[in-house]
Amino acid sequence: MKTIAGFDRIGEENAFAVLARAGALAAQGMDVINLGIGQPDFRTPEHIVEAAIKALRDGHHGYTPATGIPQLREAVSADLHRRFATEVNPDNVLIVPGGKVTMFTAIMMFGEPGADILYPDPGFPIYRSMIEFTGARPIPVPIREENGFGFSAEELLSLVTPDTRLIIVNSPANPCGGVTPKAEVDALVAGLADRPDIAIMSDEIYDQMLYDGEEHVSLLSYPEIRDRLILLNGWSKTYAMTGWRLGYSVWPDDLYEKARKLAVNAWSCVNAPAQYAALAALTGPQDAVGVMLQEFDARRRLVVELLNDLPGVSCITPKGAFYAFPNISATGLKAKALAADLLETTGVATIGGPDFGVLGEGYIRLSYANSQDNIRRAVERMADYLGNR
Repeated sequence: MKTIAGFDRIGEENAFAVLARAGALAAQGMDVINLGIGQPDFRTPEHIVEAAIKALRDGHHGYTPATGIPQLREAVSADLHRRFATEVNPDNVLIVPGGKVTMFTAIMMFGEPGADILYPDPGFPIYRSMIEFTGARPIPVPIREENGFGFSAEELLSLVTPDTRLIIVNSPANPCGGVTPKAEVDALVAGLADRPDIAIMSDEIYDQMLYDGEEHVSLLSYPEIRDRLILLNGWSKTYAMTGWRLGYSVWPDDLYEKARKLAVNAWSCVNAPAQYAALAALTGPQDAVGVMLQEFDARRRLVVELLNDLPGVSCITPKGAFYAFPNISATGLKAKALAADLLETTGVATIGGPDFGVLGEGYIRLSYANSQDNIRRAVERMADYLGNR
């Protein structure tokens, strides 16, 4: 059998491979502390769980519209208006099974041999994986420590070519925890004014996870690009709902019907009870979101303090998401080898920076979506490992 060449180019998200290996080691009796996977360790708030149970008991067992139930799309529109004072027509909202689906759909629309797609590096690995699958040229946009791990509009715009079809941006960012300042977003939008043929996908899945007074700058707030903007967001991180597989996207009029058709062909619809749970998340009490964010903030400050005490390690303070991206260059170790050895010999799961792009060498990613006690124990083990080299 011969498959298409795209499947030979496709990559993966190594965090899941690390998760599987950590699980295998734990099954063998090792005490594993997982700072690898980007998953809140909190339970989904109870009123959200109850909404799904009620939906099942009320008989919501069947197909829904491919675009999502109308009341959920309306709730997404209302939530975006509440938070960003921007108007979003519910008819431009698409409910999807997770955040990756929007990446897949957008990149499939614009990726083909001869096309350029810009994406952040270090960045979420599925961006590059899907670009390569389509045969388009992946053009990495450097995400640099000296810029607080936000993108530089000047550097990004310098990479635009006549063949550029799509630009992917992500703030707050995975894996670095960076937040791009409004001035840089302004400059990017202004710099694309004479290129209306270029679409923009803004991954804003961490938009409620900001610290130190930072405010999220949504690209929805720029009317001059709304006719080519694809917004990616969802429930996984904000509401501790990773396993529910729920996301949403906002599409411009000219692209929405294409996205709807792909939904019909690929996944038909998102399961009904999960959509009612998502509705409860947006329209119900938001107290749990604040409680989780407050705890993430405490963990953030703790992990940065502890990492900066390690020999050969330095870590700037992340402004968003729930990741630290310490610089381990001074240890003299390669990042992936260090991450692998930490897991195998100390039981601490992290992700090597190169799993997020070529510019990730010299860094590892730690998710502080774990308890403060576990963070302390993990960094103590890292200290012992580095001190005994």
